[in-house]
Amino acid sequence: MIRLRNVPLGLDEDENLLWDRARQALKTKVTGLRIAKKAVDARRKSDVHFVYTLDVTVRDEASALALCRDAAPAPANDYTPPIPAHIPADRPVVVGFGPAGMFAALALALAGLRPIVLERGQDAAARTEAVERLRREGALDPESNIQFGEGGAGAFSDGKLSTGVKDRRIPWVLDQLAAAGAPEEITFDAKPHIGTDRLPGVCANIRRRIVDLGGQVRFSTALLGLETENGRLTGAVTARETVPCSRLILAVGHSARDTFEILCKLIPMAPKPFAMGVRIEHLQADIDRAQYGPFTGHPALGPADYALTCQLPDGRRCYTFCMCPGGQVVPAASEPGMVCTNGASPSKRNYVNSNAALLTALAPEDFPYDGVLGGMEWQRELERRAFEAAGGGYRAPAQTVGSFLHGGRPAFGRVAPSYEPGVTVCDLRGVLPPVITDTLAGALPRFDRKLRGFAAADGVLTGPETRSSSPVRMPRTDSLESPGVAGLYPCGEGAGWAGGIMSAAVDGLRCAESLIASLG
Repeated sequence: MIRLRNVPLGLDEDENLLWDRARQALKTKVTGLRIAKKAVDARRKSDVHFVYTLDVTVRDEASALALCRDAAPAPANDYTPPIPAHIPADRPVVVGFGPAGMFAALALALAGLRPIVLERGQDAAARTEAVERLRREGALDPESNIQFGEGGAGAFSDGKLSTGVKDRRIPWVLDQLAAAGAPEEITFDAKPHIGTDRLPGVCANIRRRIVDLGGQVRFSTALLGLETENGRLTGAVTARETVPCSRLILAVGHSARDTFEILCKLIPMAPKPFAMGVRIEHLQADIDRAQYGPFTGHPALGPADYALTCQLPDGRRCYTFCMCPGGQVVPAASEPGMVCTNGASPSKRNYVNSNAALLTALAPEDFPYDGVLGGMEWQRELERRAFEAAGGGYRAPAQTVGSFLHGGRPAFGRVAPSYEPGVTVCDLRGVLPPVITDTLAGALPRFDRKLRGFAAADGVLTGPETRSSSPVRMPRTDSLESPGVAGLYPCGEGAGWAGGIMSAAVDGLRCAESLIASLG
């Protein structure tokens, strides 16, 4: 099979023309064709079109490869989770059922190891109700919310599956998500997403598959400690019982702060760079016009997105993250008396506003608190200040971009804040420290030059965005185990080894593979 790249197709052209385009490029008859990737090329606003990568079969592969510079042998998507040499009586435990824990548990279940999953939050259906109570009533459940529960933090976001990670496991992960009810397009879209309305159901279907394979998922079961003997793991402590285990994949997520407090006394941990800032909102129609020009509104194009980054003269770096086209700013708090924000989009991405995190990169030397958990304590401080500034009730502080850059307190204009339970007009410079706000203020005009209208005065800033990634890292050995605790595998975003749904899922698979390898 040949992988053929850079195959153009107009917005109004039928995909059946791809057969002709492939034949013309390879100068031979094409006998089979599959779309491997589809992307929008909007670099020239006068010629917005699609670009495809195709996997094709031909009669004379050697000749086609020699004649076409965009052709190469197709990579083999042949990943399958490994099978252990034997099945021990001791069942492995997975703590956390976000992307890392979910795919670790799936791999272990497919290997016949019948994993036990401990998840502090609730199942997808109950968790959805808890999330809606926070958004509509301002009532927080500290154990089941946007951060905790089936699917992890990613289940109530846009469900973006694009990643900077290059890994042979990625096609397999996408195939499993599609088999569980995600749209088939995620297997070839250049920027795949599922949507917050579909993700809970997909997560529940993967859980049912794990259970059908002999695994077990225990909800409302938080990890309270670890038991060890002679440097080896022997048990996982919960409120109900101590679960005996000699192998445990620790995938608690980036917001399990009380768990971090327990773990830092038991295993090596270190502070890690991360980023904080705000969510910025624009009208989605304005982003579409800035990205697509005269092709704005074409039915073949979905809502436009963006990804921006810059470095200021003082060396500070600012960037956008988790851009949600046609979405909403949502509450992401997991502790009482604190406010933080995130972004979410439904599968159709059909809301009026777009939003993205606008973040300042921060290093441990920036933290005003010392110690392993210094970054975490800084997050808490800013979230408390935001809660108080907005007047409680999990309202969030917000202001216009114009007010943030130039002063004054103008009313919101064309762009209405989408955050629920609601916003309170505040000066964000009184909530966030100068190291963050000065960087955001310096970056906004630079981003406006890259994306017209980004710093428009009627844009909305809502804060704080504090949970972009974990503030800690848990070191690992070559076997992905925690140093000094054999059988313990720190995993995913919470352990500081991933950043997003796909990289977390891949890290879950890597930890499961290492666990399986330890069985011989």
